[in-house]
Amino acid sequence: MADPKGFLKVQKRELPARRPVPVRIQDWKEVYEQQESGVLRRQAGRCMDCGIPFCHQGCPLGNLIPEWNDLTWRGEGRQAIERLHATNNFPEFTGRLCPAPCEASCVLGINQPPVTIKQVEVSIIDEAFANGWVEPHPPVRLTGKTVAVVGSGPAGLAAAQQLTRAGHTVAVYERDDRIGGLLRYGIPEFKMEKKHLEARLAQMTAEGTRFRAGVNIGVDISWSDLRARYDAVVIATGALVPRDLPIPGRDLKGVHFAMDYLVQANREVAGDEVADQIYAEDKHVIVLGGGDTGADCLGTAHRQRAASVTTLAIGKQPPHERPEAQPWPLYPTLFEVASAHEEGGERQYLASTVEFLSDDEGNVRALRVAETEYVDGRRVPKAGTERELPADLVLLALGFTGPESDDLSAQLDLAFDERGNVARDGKYQTAHQGVFVAGDAGRGQSLIVWAIAEGRAAAAAVDTYLEGSTELPAPVRPTDRAFAV
Repeated sequence: MADPKGFLKVQKRELPARRPVPVRIQDWKEVYEQQESGVLRRQAGRCMDCGIPFCHQGCPLGNLIPEWNDLTWRGEGRQAIERLHATNNFPEFTGRLCPAPCEASCVLGINQPPVTIKQVEVSIIDEAFANGWVEPHPPVRLTGKTVAVVGSGPAGLAAAQQLTRAGHTVAVYERDDRIGGLLRYGIPEFKMEKKHLEARLAQMTAEGTRFRAGVNIGVDISWSDLRARYDAVVIATGALVPRDLPIPGRDLKGVHFAMDYLVQANREVAGDEVADQIYAEDKHVIVLGGGDTGADCLGTAHRQRAASVTTLAIGKQPPHERPEAQPWPLYPTLFEVASAHEEGGERQYLASTVEFLSDDEGNVRALRVAETEYVDGRRVPKAGTERELPADLVLLALGFTGPESDDLSAQLDLAFDERGNVARDGKYQTAHQGVFVAGDAGRGQSLIVWAIAEGRAAAAAVDTYLEGSTELPAPVRPTDRAFAV
């Protein structure tokens, strides 16, 4: 194990410093400074190597956390990345974007701040890339079987890498002009610079995975034609249908879905010309929704020099401490201060938007907001508490309702479950033989770590379907629901 007395000698949880706010809002670089190696090893040494490592249970990937904590503490970075890659294809993504349910399950967290698992993870992979330890692993032999993966987010990429390494010829289709899905256009650069995505795609290309950007399956190629061309198809299109807010004034100019705003901002940062871009400069911006997407909008608006940014959440402010209803090792809902919240803006809770108000030219000028009250378990606006908030730009960050379904229904006659997701059996296969589904398209909006875990598991199911058996690991089943959102 790591230092046997490490958790006794070092009780303070140390994370890398964030760059000063006045500096970082002037650019799109990641907000964290590099952590000194001695601090990192000291934090890894706090790992207790528990008899029952509940961090394994907290992580859908089953990451071997005590093992690579120990190797990090010993300074054995190359061995650490081998153990990390044994369960996680893309630790550079999860180490930056995952909310770390593993840390909520850390045994040390019962009476001390938990181990900085997420920071150790991202430091391992960053050191590995810097030292050239992340090498291509092409298959030893080819099976002669072909697989199409539709969608190049974390689930699709994980499935594609596993299937390529198993010897199948894999093509990844993406309707956007660049590969990466929401990793490319949904995640702002200040949370994950795209150089990390490019480095991983280079490895996958060297291994033999083929990428087809700018191809919209269902339009450019029908789903039925795609199925006829390939021995198996994996649907990893995500849950991209945004949740709307159908109240008076919804059609006013200046009211947009958050993802439309974030995609345009990411394209601009990538150097693209964006026509009629939704831009926050000098505007009073209101973000509806207090989750990660709302925080991404907040940080983006700061960098676009918004006049003000207000985030409204319909529910109660989460507690600062773990509530009794979410005991260890469950993942608790806590009040979070993301880097974007440090940069400014106001957060309001128990705020129900009842109407978007217009100026004389059809632009949004304000929101009519009421206090939220709970009636029979429902959240409703409280009569007599209405007030107006000025707004020039409103961003709806209310989550997603499921995958886009029209083409799938019409061209493959696929079924959908009661939550609007593509229906599948216990082996990730849909009612259409040879068509599998992984990630948010099958489980609904969830965490990046779940997407990677499902991509790996679906790949094992596809390999079994094609070859009769598989040596690929299957970390989760479609029925696993722990820590889903």
